[in-house]
Amino acid sequence: MYMATNRILIVDDEETLCEVLKLNLENEGYDVDTAFSAEQALGYNLKDYSLILLDIMMGEISGIKMAKMLKADVATADIPIIFCTARDTEDDMVMGLNLGADDYIMKPYTVRNVVARVKSVLRRTSSSHKSNNNTSAEKPNRLVIEGLCLDLEFKRCTVDGKEVKLARKEFELLAYLIQHRGKICSREQILNRVWSDEVVVLDRTIDVNITRVRSKIGAYGSYIVTRSGFGYGFRD
Repeated sequence: MYMATNRILIVDDEETLCEVLKLNLENEGYDVDTAFSAEQALGYNLKDYSLILLDIMMGEISGIKMAKMLKADVATADIPIIFCTARDTEDDMVMGLNLGADDYIMKPYTVRNVVARVKSVLRRTSSSHKSNNNTSAEKPNRLVIEGLCLDLEFKRCTVDGKEVKLARKEFELLAYLIQHRGKICSREQILNRVWSDEVVVLDRTIDVNITRVRSKIGAYGSYIVTRSGFGYGFRD
């Protein structure tokens, strides 16, 4: 059972569903709050939450819009997000994952499934955080390739001195490729490092993120190479 220091926020306009999820997650030892709209949720001190369960189809501010707001704010950019939605098209899933969502659950779902996904995401993000802390003395805090700079501590990317907004997965993907500069990384290696096996990952996900990263880092996008049938790399 997880300690109550893991705070979870459920944002969904179905009040009954919120209360059912809240009860079951609290039974697992989590500290849980609910909000019945994105507007209500944005009134909370969001940086205090360990994870947010976010419905896409809501009122004036959709879950997608709220996620964009969270990722644009340095104080909340690293909070894991699990989208819960009845929208199940491939484009919706790709959009959610490209925003930096850590998982995507389609309705109708079982409470047992949601609890398992929450545990998985929190375990994964907690392990990643501990790993970063344990190796901080060994690894550089910045990755610099000419005018391209990734600040690994503050999760900030700059190109020729100008900040470039990267979604969480885009940042992690670029950092991974740079850290393995001069090598071709297979799709399997990239998925195992940037995406967990327990997350719904489509075949297009890596391709879409590579395209987005290339376009965002300008001239340095040409440094990312594709080897058909093998994978991707960052050239020397």
